Amino acid sequence: MMTELREQATSIVSRLRTEGHETYFAGGCVRDRLLNQTPKDYDIATSATPEEVMRLYPDSDSVGAHFGVILVRLSGAHFEVATFREDGEYSDGRRPDQVVFSNAQQDAQRRDFTINGLFEDPITGEIIDFVGGLDDLKSHCLRAIGNPAQRFQEDALRLMRAIRFSLKTGFTIENSTWSAITQHSSLLSDISIERITQEFSAILMHPQRRQGVEKLVKSGLIREFLPEILDLIGCEQPPEHHPEGDVYTHTCIALEHLPPDPPLSLCFAMLLHDIAKPATFAYDAEKKKISFHGHEHLGAQMAESILRRLKVSNQLRETVVTMVSRHMQFMNVTKMRTATLKRFMASEHFEQEIALHQADCLSSNGQLENFEFIRAQYESYEDQPVLPQPLLTGADLIQHHLSPGPLFRQILTEAQTEQLENRLTTREEALAWLTQKLTS
Repeated sequence: MMTELREQATSIVSRLRTEGHETYFAGGCVRDRLLNQTPKDYDIATSATPEEVMRLYPDSDSVGAHFGVILVRLSGAHFEVATFREDGEYSDGRRPDQVVFSNAQQDAQRRDFTINGLFEDPITGEIIDFVGGLDDLKSHCLRAIGNPAQRFQEDALRLMRAIRFSLKTGFTIENSTWSAITQHSSLLSDISIERITQEFSAILMHPQRRQGVEKLVKSGLIREFLPEILDLIGCEQPPEHHPEGDVYTHTCIALEHLPPDPPLSLCFAMLLHDIAKPATFAYDAEKKKISFHGHEHLGAQMAESILRRLKVSNQLRETVVTMVSRHMQFMNVTKMRTATLKRFMASEHFEQEIALHQADCLSSNGQLENFEFIRAQYESYEDQPVLPQPLLTGADLIQHHLSPGPLFRQILTEAQTEQLENRLTTREEALAWLTQKLTS
């Protein structure tokens, strides 16, 4: 059954053809349909010039007209309509300096990978293949169109896109394409960090994120934007706690154990939770013991620096840094006082922290006693806040002629502790406690 989005895109193709212009669906929407996946959007390629498209759809956005791209708005949806073109030189490693309008065959040759270079006639269902994309779809092969090195030199972000598409499709990267990726990985340094982070985030969010990270490492790409990961390779861990091997192996396995559809913050926190272990590695020869004292605190600082460099949002950065800084506290949850435990669980992102701890355990010694304990404690507050409304407030202290300051904060903290430990259960008890404290 044809979806509404496809019907709208087909109507654009039909109208352009009625005006005498050769027009097809192009790129990802064709690939996805052939892989029995529902396309998220539909791109259209045509012999019509941007001016001719605008004449038919005057309410369109012409921001990309210089490159032959018009954004057509139709019934609340947006469709990229691009004129068949050949690209000139890519002096900035991102966009062509100029384009020349051409035909469908030349347009296919300028694209990145053969499976993205297919056209579809939505009226007849015919697939137009100038680049061997159909054969590569059948053989589950990701291959650059033409000369792989040239494709990556034109736009180095295609290096990252190759890794992402290999995960998205489950396809094997063809040998000459892979060789070109490894040989030209340094080209990625010419790409803005925002574009790299966008692709890297998509890789981390994919269920096969471990494979994605491993491919970024093996290809050398990760050195260009997150070289700290390479320091994890060969960093030994105590075998009694980490029989799986070095920190890099542990991190890769942990990425596999994240829950389905994890938020990006959890993916980044898992990737970076042990990022400071190489810097804090210590070996006691007498006791034959490896330790990483304070790696969570230095790790939080490193995560802060890394995520600022990657230019993620402030909210994402702050969430990840908090999770990295707190991940070792789970080892003490069974020994925490009630008030301490409740404050620990009151974190805004505690559900993510529990998931991180579980994956951390499953990727090392597999001991889940602390996880089971804290999960049961947290779930017991499912219908109520972990931290209840305070029985004492700052207004109460001001009424007793106290001014805000260190003592002010100390008394409020002590009052909350008494409340969390269930030694103060009513407001009357809290006020009496305050009066006694101030008189003493």
